[in-house]
Amino acid sequence: MEAAGPVEIFNQAIVLTIVTLLPIMNPFSTAPLFVSLTADYDEKRRNREARLACIYAFGLLVTFLLLGAAIIDFFGISVPGIRVAGGLIISVIGFRMLLPPATAQNGDRNPVDSEVEIAFTPLAMPSIAGPGSLSVVITAASQIKANRPEQFEFVYAGVTVGMAFTVLIAFIVLRGAAWLARVLGPSALDAMTRIFGFLLVAIGMQFLLTGISDFFGLAHA
Repeated sequence: MEAAGPVEIFNQAIVLTIVTLLPIMNPFSTAPLFVSLTADYDEKRRNREARLACIYAFGLLVTFLLLGAAIIDFFGISVPGIRVAGGLIISVIGFRMLLPPATAQNGDRNPVDSEVEIAFTPLAMPSIAGPGSLSVVITAASQIKANRPEQFEFVYAGVTVGMAFTVLIAFIVLRGAAWLARVLGPSALDAMTRIFGFLLVAIGMQFLLTGISDFFGLAHA
């Protein structure tokens, strides 16, 4: 059987990356968080945060594709550790949304200060490029080196393009979700913020428990 050529390998890497990464990234789950956090922003600021979040997420994915294994080995960090850290961050954000301070309850809908940059945390990390996405990228990098050592440049290029397409889809979803901020009133936004704050706490706890379980599973393996 004839071996696959560089173009075919490149295209396969793109498709496989999108199919694998998109369900884990799940930008539709980030959209409500984005709407809640940017409820008091004007359209220009909202678009800027969405654009920066996707740029940061892509940068994180590429960094972990190229250097993730080395970074983890250097600092002695495990994937379960990344999951636990991501779970803690998500939980803190969720608690802030679920139980906003008194000033937020008395007129300010947004539990996050309007001057605080939200593009990197919590949007890019851990929402768009979360522990699951980063672990997939790290795993892919290790498999590329092990299984495709002679064609790694084509696979790496395809994976990078696939990640770019996936992040572009996330950007489109975030931009499309912005219209909710214009049509929902203050009461609906406050209710949605609290609901998704609770869900974020639950997701964060699940990340935390999964990370702890994986850690002890590795320790006893």
